[in-house]
Amino acid sequence: MLVRVKVERVTLDTATSRFVVILKDEKQNRWLPIVVGSTEAQAIALQLENIAPPRPLTHDLIRNLLEILEVNVDRVLVNDLRDNTYFALITMTSSGLAKEIDARPSDAIAVALRMKAPIFVEDEVMRKA
Repeated sequence: MLVRVKVERVTLDTATSRFVVILKDEKQNRWLPIVVGSTEAQAIALQLENIAPPRPLTHDLIRNLLEILEVNVDRVLVNDLRDNTYFALITMTSSGLAKEIDARPSDAIAVALRMKAPIFVEDEVMRKA
């Protein structure tokens, strides 16, 4: 079963000095923290705050390319957790053909926010975490 989530916030874990993206289950009030790099944390935070950088960041460039190529991002799915590493899939459609590509959750989330695509987490991943 898939759990729809929203990006609640990006925060700094002061105990570990690492950035964390907090995904919140829209129905059951569960939380999923995912550690991300500082660059990805910045990209996600800027988009959450609707701040446009003076020049396109990598995820903005990806959005621009996808839009020009008329590729729709249907969803992002955090689909696995192995050895404390999360995995994600981006599902895209172009000319009626759906494709899934493997991505780091941080990049997938940054792209989903820019493309206004829904974000889901496998229920089993929510339980493991």
